[in-house]
Amino acid sequence: MEPRISIITLGVTDFVRSLRFYRDGLGWPTVATESSEIAFFNTTGTHLTIYPLDKLIADISPDWPSTRAGFSGITFAHNVRTREDVAQVLAQAEAAGARILKVAQDTSWGGHSGYFSDPDGYCWEVAFNPGFQFASDGSLILDSQ
Repeated sequence: MEPRISIITLGVTDFVRSLRFYRDGLGWPTVATESSEIAFFNTTGTHLTIYPLDKLIADISPDWPSTRAGFSGITFAHNVRTREDVAQVLAQAEAAGARILKVAQDTSWGGHSGYFSDPDGYCWEVAFNPGFQFASDGSLILDSQ
């Protein structure tokens, strides 16, 4: 696993309010609108994403409770270059002591991803998105998001 955090996702309870806060209030660039399902903000280095909390919980695992209890509402994403890398990184994390929350599988958005939690319970998504590109230093390029 390369030492990189591609995206930090905040599970938000009011998507439009959060979009307006980051986009309009703080002036962070995004192409997302009030009718978007997800918003990617172009920041220096790691990207910030907001996503409805209930959908984030469901994406991590359908077995999780439908409430925020026991979940910080924050996930970290480690994007990889190939579909096969998802399972490899999940296996590496599990061997290091992580708990697999969602095995590598195809997604509704055309990619492939899975989730693990670290020893303190922080959730990491390992994802391959065929539409994402990487800079030479391994950082994620989201200019078109």
